[in-house]
Amino acid sequence: MKKNIIYIIALCFGLVTFASCTDDLNQSPHAETTSGDVYDSVSNYESVLAKLYASFVITGQEKGGGNVDLTSNSGQDYMRCYFNLQECGTDELASTWLEGDKVKDLTYLSWDANDPWVSDMYYRIYYTIALCNEFIRNASDTKISTFSESDQTTIKTYRAEARFLRALAYYHALDLFHQGPFVTENDPVGAYTPPSYSSTKLFSYIESELKSIDTVLPGRTDVEYGHAPRAAAWSLLAKLYLNAEVYTDTAHYTDCITYCNKVIADGYSLDLSYKKLFNADNDKRTDEIIFPLCVDATHTVSWGSTTYIICGEVSNTSTYQKAADYGVTTGWGMFRIRGDIPDLFDANDGRGLFFTEGQTKNITTMDDQTNGYFVSKWTNLTDAGEAASSTATGGVNTDFPLFRLGDVYLMLGESVWRGGTGATKVQALQYINWLRERAYGNTSGDLKENDINTDFFLDERARELYWEATRRTDLIRFGKFTTASYLWEWKGGVLAGKAVANKYNIYPIPATDIVANPNLSNKDY
Repeated sequence: MKKNIIYIIALCFGLVTFASCTDDLNQSPHAETTSGDVYDSVSNYESVLAKLYASFVITGQEKGGGNVDLTSNSGQDYMRCYFNLQECGTDELASTWLEGDKVKDLTYLSWDANDPWVSDMYYRIYYTIALCNEFIRNASDTKISTFSESDQTTIKTYRAEARFLRALAYYHALDLFHQGPFVTENDPVGAYTPPSYSSTKLFSYIESELKSIDTVLPGRTDVEYGHAPRAAAWSLLAKLYLNAEVYTDTAHYTDCITYCNKVIADGYSLDLSYKKLFNADNDKRTDEIIFPLCVDATHTVSWGSTTYIICGEVSNTSTYQKAADYGVTTGWGMFRIRGDIPDLFDANDGRGLFFTEGQTKNITTMDDQTNGYFVSKWTNLTDAGEAASSTATGGVNTDFPLFRLGDVYLMLGESVWRGGTGATKVQALQYINWLRERAYGNTSGDLKENDINTDFFLDERARELYWEATRRTDLIRFGKFTTASYLWEWKGGVLAGKAVANKYNIYPIPATDIVANPNLSNKDY
């Protein structure tokens, strides 16, 4: 049974976000309670911490996003935005609702600084950062000095978790925007124009934060489900280092291997079932899932996050595909996979979870639901094969595995092949083959060292991690997101695919913030 990190949802008591960017961000919560009333017990600290975690999957204080946190937001939650920004413009996703869901520019790599999804992602990131800053400000050593020693220890752990979540949000700002306003708990609340941090400065800050808290965060066997263990910080560091050359022009592959090794040594192992990593009982997969974003159909009802993915992958017009087979009430019919990705799988690879009946593999018309295979990787089914919730009233019950061991194995392997030290190709090959043995059910898919080169990892990451919000970042790291070196269906808005301007490797800061904060600017937008 899922634990209570997402069950105790608190209002953002007493929060006023920094006034740097727009009047939309400079707002108080919809509550009269002050921070002095809230931060007077350990249980209240836990409640506010729960809000920090929940900010990644819900948009407000009520069911389905009612009583919204941000009036500047179009009603989209953090993970719905992040999924779209990481997947829509890649070879992994074809959207039916190009106009209705306003994802045409994301899909065709043609957005500008007024794109609603880009803006919503930006404001969600900085809203979560503001929540974390307020919590950390009220969890300083001075603020908690009147608590018992035991309670202080607990609150300090919560403080480390809040710092991890803030670092995670800043990492998303770094990866998506390569810059952003920078504010911490030490900056004034109210009228304040923060400085802009470059990608290099954001990289250094995130690195130092994660290193400084990893010993305070709980270990794998001590962490309560839904909370961040120290391996979550190590996983985020590994991801930061894997992409360091993109962010800072300096490679950190040996550092990536170091932190992958830390995760592996912490006792994680591959779950026996690939499919069960993405079902409604995936909270039981703590052997492999390092850090999930928790979703619950009773306590954190959201029409985004995994509800968006699972309902989106089910047709609302097909006479062949049945919503009940995915544990949902109805399909939304938004998502298919572009024809380039199914070609990466051979018939014996069990990770190729596609619904093909009545569907063409290739997409000649983007908004035709019969073009492109549907994905059947994600479900709202329990291990027993039963629907975990009624999505008509409560959304899905499937958590989003943000960090898992399969990704760590592939990050280590890629870093080894890119020249990093700290692990050998023999070790990396073993990890790769363990993933493939799970996928094939035997050793028939095993590879030898001479079967692998660096480019192999881009394809293997697609096979292992498709629709897990990594693809854009991976394509950029391999120099293939905007260039002609790899073309996929409808890249750049044409069926055969075409290269686009390199500026699309980075999303623009919303135009409203560029106007409001003179420290911010966009290159090429």
